[in-house]
Amino acid sequence: MSPKRDRVDWKGYLPAIVTPFGKDLQIDYSGLGEMLEWLVAEGMHGLVIAGTTGEWTSLAAHERADLFTAVGRQLAGKLPLIAGCTAFTADEVLGFANHAAESRFDGILFTPPPYIRPSDDEVYDFYAAVSTASPLPICVYNWPPGTGIDMSVELLSRLVPLGNIVAIKQSTSDLRRFVDTFFALNDLARVFGHSMDEHGLALLQARGGDGTMGAGGVLGRIHADFYNHLWRGDIEAARQCGLKDRVVMNEWYTPDLMGRFGSGPSILKAALKLQGIPAGRVRPPLQDVSPEDTEHIRQTLRKLGCVE
Repeated sequence: MSPKRDRVDWKGYLPAIVTPFGKDLQIDYSGLGEMLEWLVAEGMHGLVIAGTTGEWTSLAAHERADLFTAVGRQLAGKLPLIAGCTAFTADEVLGFANHAAESRFDGILFTPPPYIRPSDDEVYDFYAAVSTASPLPICVYNWPPGTGIDMSVELLSRLVPLGNIVAIKQSTSDLRRFVDTFFALNDLARVFGHSMDEHGLALLQARGGDGTMGAGGVLGRIHADFYNHLWRGDIEAARQCGLKDRVVMNEWYTPDLMGRFGSGPSILKAALKLQGIPAGRVRPPLQDVSPEDTEHIRQTLRKLGCVE
């Protein structure tokens, strides 16, 4: 195993959490604090802040920095905190990374620059520039729906030797590509993205693995207990948690991980609010889930025993 893996203790279920916005569409820090305490009480193994689910695209730079400050003040040292630092330039990423370090985060996560679809060499240079100057360990984030790039195993293999890169969040919808990434690189870096189904369970049992950076932690302890049961050797209990996660994925998302009732953040916020968690609104151009679709989400949660 590469000693780079041991630079961090990230493992298990680390949800990419939502950012609560109030009726005035400003960050609801009171609601954020309450949601963070709920996530900790539900046993999350770490948190990703200002990722895709956190609507980083609608956050001004100072808001993202303030968000890191607030989360760090409340939770630094209690569980791993990973800052979503996706941006269009290496300098912007490093600016967010520095704020995260000042807020006592444990690492950063970012995709290749969205929209412009850089070449493999350009992606490499981008990560190399950040790696050289980053104050924190880096998780490479492969998110094809948001970037238009599904990074190949060959490209990821070039990135992993960069000094500050310790992990990969492999969010491809291509199971074969995830498995190939895992087999090629898991000894060198932590690879996140295991599905909570029979495929993921079989791989975790046979070859081990680090975990899942999931969306929102919307099922609370059910998500965390998938890994807790697995680590204790209670495979059937882990399987039952995974089956509940699969219900959510199948009923709320398409096979390519797009929301069936709107955006991912809007679906997750609706589900959290139905459980009494102050997840707030989404910011335009995203739209909150309609009352009709909220009822579909409620029925799923009722089926899973999360609401009455």
